[in-house]
Amino acid sequence: MENLNSIVNKQRTVFREKFKQAVNEIQELAEGIKPKGLEADIFTEFPPDSEGRKWQTEFLNLLENKISKEVYIKFQNILKERSDYKCLGCATCCNLACSEYSPEELKRRAENGDNFSKQFLSIFVPYKDKEEARKVYPEYIALLEENKEDEVYFYHCPKLTEDKRCSDYENRPQICRDFPDNPLCILPTSCGFYLWREKSEEQTLYLHAMIEVVEYYKEKIPVK
Repeated sequence: MENLNSIVNKQRTVFREKFKQAVNEIQELAEGIKPKGLEADIFTEFPPDSEGRKWQTEFLNLLENKISKEVYIKFQNILKERSDYKCLGCATCCNLACSEYSPEELKRRAENGDNFSKQFLSIFVPYKDKEEARKVYPEYIALLEENKEDEVYFYHCPKLTEDKRCSDYENRPQICRDFPDNPLCILPTSCGFYLWREKSEEQTLYLHAMIEVVEYYKEKIPVK
């Protein structure tokens, strides 16, 4: 198993690099359509019907109708590539499922119609305490304790057999069929989707950075 701290630190470093890249690309896009002779920046409060206001409006349209759509398409392509890989039966995801919600909160959410919570409770049961979960994946528990301020609850699937097989595989819920649906999640090298994660990680970090930068510009440009 790779050192989990090194994985997280690598992600943070790459994200900072991708964030700077996204900022530069968005700034270049704004400058590329800037009216000649206009000295102010894109965040300036321009009068209605001015060249500056038209610039801002055109730029926001580019962010919404071009950049955001391109990011969405690239995300979908990454998810489609997941189908090129398959589960190898390491059972890590069955033995240690994590949630920010307690069993009681998951039950309340399920009763209020949350489909994910319903599915989660249909398959996973909580460990009696964190120490029981720690025996399964001690390094991951230690990582969460070090890096996450909020409480995390640990669950496992009671339908897992001793030979790491699902005893109700054909009826497994969609959340099991879809896992992992995020190439930034921590996966052991034994996972069949590990190479998908490795291949997709940098581009996914870039896309997340681009989303943050786009949302910042949309919020700060003073056009209502």
